[in-house]
Amino acid sequence: MTDNKVKQTQVVIVGGGPVGMGLAIELGQRGIATVVIEQYPTPQPVPKGQNLTQRTMEHFHFWGAENELRAARTIPPEYGIGGITAYGTLLSGHHYDWLQRELVRPYYFTDNERLPQYATEAVLRARVAQLPTVEVLYGWSGEAIAQDGDGVTVKAVERKGDGEIVIRAAYAVGCDGSRSIVRDLAGITETRSEHDKKMVLLVFRSPELHDLLARFPGKQFYNVLHPDLEGYWQFFGRVDLGNSFFFHAPVPQDTTRDNFDFAGYLHRAAGAEFEVEFEHIGFWDLRVAIADDYAKDRVFIAGDAAHSHPPYGGYGINTGFEDARNLGWKLAAVLEGWAEPRLLESYSEERRPVFASTAHDFIEKSIESDRDFLARVDPETDPEAFEIEWKKRSTGASGEVNSFAPNYGGSSIVFGEEGAKSDAKGGHSFKARAGFHLAPQLLSSGKNVFKALGRDFTLLAFDGDAAEVERFRAAAAANGLPLAIIEDTNDGGRERYEARYVLVRPDHFVAWAGDALPDDPETLVRTVTGS
Repeated sequence: MTDNKVKQTQVVIVGGGPVGMGLAIELGQRGIATVVIEQYPTPQPVPKGQNLTQRTMEHFHFWGAENELRAARTIPPEYGIGGITAYGTLLSGHHYDWLQRELVRPYYFTDNERLPQYATEAVLRARVAQLPTVEVLYGWSGEAIAQDGDGVTVKAVERKGDGEIVIRAAYAVGCDGSRSIVRDLAGITETRSEHDKKMVLLVFRSPELHDLLARFPGKQFYNVLHPDLEGYWQFFGRVDLGNSFFFHAPVPQDTTRDNFDFAGYLHRAAGAEFEVEFEHIGFWDLRVAIADDYAKDRVFIAGDAAHSHPPYGGYGINTGFEDARNLGWKLAAVLEGWAEPRLLESYSEERRPVFASTAHDFIEKSIESDRDFLARVDPETDPEAFEIEWKKRSTGASGEVNSFAPNYGGSSIVFGEEGAKSDAKGGHSFKARAGFHLAPQLLSSGKNVFKALGRDFTLLAFDGDAAEVERFRAAAAANGLPLAIIEDTNDGGRERYEARYVLVRPDHFVAWAGDALPDDPETLVRTVTGS
């Protein structure tokens, strides 16, 4: 792959969807020269990826786009962003609050949010346009990749033209979706778990449905469990207030746009008839897929290119953003010279088991749990038993939200407990746990600790020993580790961390916590940077 006109950069990203743009911002804010190749000049108007967690909104805060994202939401803030699960039909009378992310709000710096993915993408594109170190090639697609010991060469072609461009970079990242060309060209294999289900995605207008849903104030998404579907969902979601909705559910394998009564399907799922004007009818296969590695030498993959699953529980886009945050600081650390390339091996090591756990312990487990419930109880044949089980589900609905806590407890660059492992479980806690996300607390000044965190590593020292703090500062300097130090008292809420010292990574996960420094703090520094 040769060309006299080769564009030089440090990182090239193939795919400028939400994950690719998030990664570009993470790199661009750190001064890393980045080129993004994105085939669509404008975001595609399909309302997927709507649920944004508190953790994702932390990313947007530090990417300088939180306020813009909240302003872009398509439903007024006062309406609420909650959801329900219903039995049989949406209007059956059997329902409970579901996916109550507000329950874990105290453990994060920001509130969660909900808006269509295309609105999120527009905000990300606008933020990227403000970064002088990031260039986006809209209307181009990645076609070929070659790598050697010094870098990666990517060939891009113009989608509506005959233009070609060659880009040379130190690293390349594929954020180009579940059918990733980058993944295939790099020779990265994937493992799939097929569910043999054809799914339909309907986008439609119906003010009448909006009126029917007035009985569920403050709700934006509605999950219907029906015995005939064996645990697979019929899912309604609002796109805006009063008019547009989306719906996804299983359909027969031979379904086409022309041989199926989609309006009737909506009516049966809702339990009432209403006028429908369709804007989009599409299909997808329900499966879970995970790449067997998230990297091959100098080529990385992130988002749906690395992992994909059914849109159950709003995990997908949030998982992709966490990929971007994890990989971004590590690429920057290596390119800036304060970490060895070995640090990049921790990206796949940390992120892959988290997704595997998310898929198995939450998404597929949810399908299995719903299937079991629907097979065991029936309100028609045994209403008393049904009511007992339904109440159990209602009171236990908060468990999934509280227990979902992606962490890197088993990471080689986390200085934590022996035998710990990385997964998506662990529950929320204010305790500073190695490998887990840092919970917010107020400093004695009244400032939230998240507003004081440094761009790189931060050592929190609460009533710390001055000599120990200086010893750690010297160890960081000796190993070239950029470090901010925050000293404060160990009360007023900060005692909840249960540690006098907390070392926080650039992505706000805890690298180490303890009441006294290790005997050799340089070993700690080298560990957390993969040296």
